[in-house]
Amino acid sequence: MNKPLVNLLGLNAQELGQLVQDLGWPRYRTHQILQWLYQHRVFDIDAMTNLSKIDRGRLHQVATVYRDEVLSRQMAQDGTEKFLWRLVDDLAVETVLIPEERRRTLCLSSQVGCTLDCGFCLTAQMGIKRNLRAPEIVGQVLNVQALLPEGDHITSMVFMGMGEPLMNFDAVADAIQRLTNMEWGLGFSPRRITVSTAGWIPRFPDVRRLGVNLAISLNGTTNAQRDHLMPAVNARYNLEALLQACRTYLEDSERPLTFEYVLIAGVNDSAEDANRLVSLLRGLRCKINLIPFNEFPGNPFRRPSPDGIEAFQQIVRNRGLDVFLRKSRGDDVLGACGQLGRSASEVLETLVHPRRSLPIERKMLDVI
Repeated sequence: MNKPLVNLLGLNAQELGQLVQDLGWPRYRTHQILQWLYQHRVFDIDAMTNLSKIDRGRLHQVATVYRDEVLSRQMAQDGTEKFLWRLVDDLAVETVLIPEERRRTLCLSSQVGCTLDCGFCLTAQMGIKRNLRAPEIVGQVLNVQALLPEGDHITSMVFMGMGEPLMNFDAVADAIQRLTNMEWGLGFSPRRITVSTAGWIPRFPDVRRLGVNLAISLNGTTNAQRDHLMPAVNARYNLEALLQACRTYLEDSERPLTFEYVLIAGVNDSAEDANRLVSLLRGLRCKINLIPFNEFPGNPFRRPSPDGIEAFQQIVRNRGLDVFLRKSRGDDVLGACGQLGRSASEVLETLVHPRRSLPIERKMLDVI
């Protein structure tokens, strides 16, 4: 019986080196193949032209370059694009590209669904299906870049899509190493990569060693609020433990922290909350991103009024902290912060009930 073909993108550098050795090739072949995969971004072994025709034929016998299928590519009115990928096991995951002037920020997913249960996040309603593997994370970058017009390039990446990145840390770290490797990888600066967490503090030291930016999804100024909004993570690591971990993190880090705060009407958007937020974060090297809640069907929370949002920001600013308002991008296609997962759930539903149609395909295949 023939062995299944190995996906070259599924191998890390050491594993690819072993494959090259098994083929009886010189070590430098490993570096050449890695460059083709990540720097030249080819999906065809025949395009690896510094391998002889005989070597390419030999590689074809044992390996392939697999790319996840794009099921839909949905464009919001503001130019934000949401991509839906079918994974090898027929699960699906979403990625969002946010254009702003010359910048192109890619919002990456790290899990199918999410381990946590944050009440303001649509992804949480899926539960956790599985962790993404490193090549599936990097594949989001390679696939989106391949679909961009000539001259457009991804300029920064944020792990703020589906999933809690620090609960899939090994795969996320592997992906970041491939993204930042200068010799054969994509060559991104770690300073242009941000990993966001709901507060999974055991992995904070590991993030620091990667050299990327860390963002903390805070969203409450009391434990009661975080118990209400983020019960799973706050039960493990409460507000006091989280802030102490942040202080420890900053002792050995040159990078400031980013705190993300989702503003929800009548829940955490009062003047008292604004003042408590300042008291909690004073003395920490940080900035605060305010994210007005992005509503989605079936969720009881509501977005504060524009006046309420401005008043909250002004209190924090007047008390001396750097605070910025994050504009909602892509909310008309459920592509904004906290809105990912609906399309991926629909794909999963068709697997459970195969006779049901997949509305996302009917509506959007014409834009692919």
